[in-house]
Amino acid sequence: MPTVTVIQPTITDEKIKMIRCAAYCRVSSDSEDQLNSFMVQLKYYENFLADSKTETLINVYADEGVTGTCEDKREDFQRMMSDCRKGKIDRIYTKSISRFARNTRDCLKNIRELKSLGITVFFEKENIDTANMPDEMMITIMGGLAQEESTSISQNMRWSVQKRMQNGTYKIARPPFGFDIIDGDLVINNAQAQIVNQIFNWYISGCGLQKIADILNESNIPSSQKQKKWTADIVKYILTNERYIGDAVFQKNCVTEVLPHLKRRNYGEKPKYYVTDTNPQIVEKRVFETVQRLLKERHKPYSNDGHLMSGKIICAKCGATYKFKKCGEKFYWTCRTHDKKSDQCENSRILENKIHGAFITLYNKLFYNYKQVLVPLQIALQDLKLRRFNGNSNVMEIHKEIAKLKEQTHVLARLKTKGFLDNAKYIEQTAEINAKVDKLQLELKKITHLDDEDETLDQIDMLIDYFKKQDDSINEFDESAFEFLIEKIIVINHNELEFHMIGNLKFKENI
Repeated sequence: MPTVTVIQPTITDEKIKMIRCAAYCRVSSDSEDQLNSFMVQLKYYENFLADSKTETLINVYADEGVTGTCEDKREDFQRMMSDCRKGKIDRIYTKSISRFARNTRDCLKNIRELKSLGITVFFEKENIDTANMPDEMMITIMGGLAQEESTSISQNMRWSVQKRMQNGTYKIARPPFGFDIIDGDLVINNAQAQIVNQIFNWYISGCGLQKIADILNESNIPSSQKQKKWTADIVKYILTNERYIGDAVFQKNCVTEVLPHLKRRNYGEKPKYYVTDTNPQIVEKRVFETVQRLLKERHKPYSNDGHLMSGKIICAKCGATYKFKKCGEKFYWTCRTHDKKSDQCENSRILENKIHGAFITLYNKLFYNYKQVLVPLQIALQDLKLRRFNGNSNVMEIHKEIAKLKEQTHVLARLKTKGFLDNAKYIEQTAEINAKVDKLQLELKKITHLDDEDETLDQIDMLIDYFKKQDDSINEFDESAFEFLIEKIIVINHNELEFHMIGNLKFKENI
């Protein structure tokens, strides 16, 4: 008869792995005491699991003052989901479903993904724990209510904007080139206004859009605070902007009624409102009308629109993008600089079928060799990630410090409103606090944006998974494969291309 020896467990209660918990909180912009509520939630979650013997709070994710029905605008929510995918979190606590998601679709999508990752969510207000998944029906109902509430708020805000457009009192948030905004009104920026007039005069005298952009770039004149370089599109936007004759067209863009709310160009789906004398005039109306007539005569639709490779092929010699050309029955891609002046760039045109052939060769190499090429790279990056990541606790401390500073600005705003603080002192103190916040947010980005390597790893995982699922190599150009795999193509010379793939991978192929 066999002898049985009992091996006693060696893991004591002290050694049992603690459940890593995260908290997600959000304060909507319609909250009257927004920043105070934000601070209260942070303090609440900080103390929430302090005495627990089985759970430990590793981070608080908080989006402040974020509105809207789409989760894409919530940076910390996206960071939390990313950390969940990387195995940093076991359980999430949140106040309510309406804080977690603004519509049913996003709510269920995220809950199901988290469940597939083995992560549970507890909604305190509704007392719903996704560890007991029969509650999915309840989540659907509650998510629907949260969606209705959010949609109602969104409709009210859009109605308010619509009324201000109709009566001509709508104020824009960002001034066009040539203007500044002072106390909500557009005021002429004299230095920029001279450039605007010069652009109109150049175009009337025969200069093309790209030529004007080149002149401005050579003069090192920034096109805006955010974008320094001028392009033909920016020049055209200035030439067609009615603001320069003192008028405005409201609702050039519109937002879709159904979820998800998407901003699109208004091609007549909704009314537009042309309002006269909304701001000071920079350009004479006669000059503006002349330019509109010339634009109609000269402008030709861009022939590359809608082409799969449009904007993806770049010249290594001059940095220009390649454009599509047809010559007889043959299709080419040619460098724009070479096409205009061949002596300025030596990279000549390339037959499209040769680019297709180079992609087919690259695809088949990876199909047959991805286990030897991609898998070792994946393992190396995973090892690097494990060595680098040590559960940085600084993130929570920085979040708390930022919240405290923003609470101070909230107090200052109240003191100013009640007359206890003059405007100059308010500006001085808020500027000092904002400088501290900017410094902390920069530090936070340095910590959290180490996740760029994780994004690369995710994309390499996608590549490996993609080639695993393919049945065979390809003999013809596959548009869907090209669109998924290739981010851009650098033309080294007439005989060599460099393919930039997802995952920051680069492969050279001979033509």
